Amino acid sequence: MTRLTVTRLTARPSTALTGRVTVPGDKSISHRALIFGALAVGETRIDGLLEGEDVRATARVLGQLGAEVLRKAEGRWRVHGVGIGGLTEPDDLLDFGNSGTAARLMLGVLAGHPVTAFATGDASLRRRPMGRIVEPLTRMGASFVARSEGRLPLAITGAAVPAPQVYRLPVASAQVKSAVLLAGLSAPGETVALEPEPTRDHSERMLRAFGAELRVEDGAEGRAVTLLGQPELTATDVVVPGDPSSAAFPLVAGLLCEGSDLTLPTVGVNPLRAGLFDSLIEMGADLSLENRRDLAGEPVADLRVRAGALKGIEVPPERAPAMIDEYPILAVAAACAEGTSVFHGLGELRVKESDRLAAVARGLAACGVAVEETEDSLTVQGRGAGSVRGGAEIAADLDHRIAMAFLVLGLAAEAPVTIDDGRTIETSFPGFPALLRGLGAEIEEGAEG
Repeated sequence: MTRLTVTRLTARPSTALTGRVTVPGDKSISHRALIFGALAVGETRIDGLLEGEDVRATARVLGQLGAEVLRKAEGRWRVHGVGIGGLTEPDDLLDFGNSGTAARLMLGVLAGHPVTAFATGDASLRRRPMGRIVEPLTRMGASFVARSEGRLPLAITGAAVPAPQVYRLPVASAQVKSAVLLAGLSAPGETVALEPEPTRDHSERMLRAFGAELRVEDGAEGRAVTLLGQPELTATDVVVPGDPSSAAFPLVAGLLCEGSDLTLPTVGVNPLRAGLFDSLIEMGADLSLENRRDLAGEPVADLRVRAGALKGIEVPPERAPAMIDEYPILAVAAACAEGTSVFHGLGELRVKESDRLAAVARGLAACGVAVEETEDSLTVQGRGAGSVRGGAEIAADLDHRIAMAFLVLGLAAEAPVTIDDGRTIETSFPGFPALLRGLGAEIEEGAEG
């Protein structure tokens, strides 16, 4: 019996990372550009698309559903859309790999099409609950056969005419909001997603760019996003900015490795994604956002970061939606800071590619950092620059962000840190180890199996 090759990665203490870092295209925007392109009429041209495994899963599934998705060159893709309601029933199983975003958004799309489809994913994705997506889509007329908590594999039969809803999200989740809006594209009248607090608004921005009628209103009960259903989306050109969640890893490495000076050009700085930048600046980071501008409706800037001392801070729960994917790397920064950091509102980390809250706490403890974990918070006792012991092997648990976060810690620790399996890094940041080596980092690769 053969086994897949496991890629072990070891990061050794490094200094003076210097240069320019072009990070991959934004993953959230890349997924949506493909999806809205498939639902539009005409040819959508996308430049800067992230070509990680997660986004390729979306492209592959859309092809199975009848859209023509073509790769023209690196980062340059073309989508020939079929219009709202025009996707067709797939002949085979839809495999979303490791991508929760692809699965959740595409279930929203399928809920608005009168087809039956069967969806699955890798071992990590099959562990993740989909109930929060299944519940609102069932209200809109889709039907599901799924395991407990809506877990994959599952079967979905979409509604011929979805029922418009006013749906109050139980938790702040851009993926749930987007799934409801995607199903609402096929519904007559208005579909409303009520958020307890604002989450990333890439879907809203892109819907407008493709010609949908949408309004956003803030009130005492939160934010209401209202979509007028059954529009004709018109193909458009999309330029994908650099992903702030991917930029977070070389950015924090530049803060922690003595003598570093890095520039990260054209990174997305959407206010609903900028929580990490705000938190690092509060910690005393030498971080500046330069040359601010707009790119295809999304705000971008060039990030300049230089190494320096950090101090512990307390991050309130209301900031979590603006940086939920960045807490693993923020925790690494906190471990290398002076003083105590406390992060609140982290319950959502329990249902990511892994239980990220538990994985971060275990990994930091293994590297000699004192941590305290509750159901939705993390307290990190910072050890100061260059004083984290390291010397551990970390189980990445099929989670790309855990793997990258602890590789960054290994660059700043007293002893090397090894990741047991770095294959999933390719889902969001292809070539990450090589990129860091190009800046001066010491990262070694080994294979098993």
